[in-house]
Amino acid sequence: MHNYENLKVWQRGMDFTVSVCHASARFPAEERFGLTSQLHGL
Repeated sequence: MHNYENLKVWQRGMDFTVSVCHASARFPAEERFGLTSQLHGL
């Protein structure tokens, strides 16, 4: 049985997710709620 965490596509997806979270942390305060929630998939 394979572990999905060993898949390259999963690893790259997680790297992208971390990058989006770091980038959204630098958004202006007045934009954070709307844009951040959209980027984080809420």
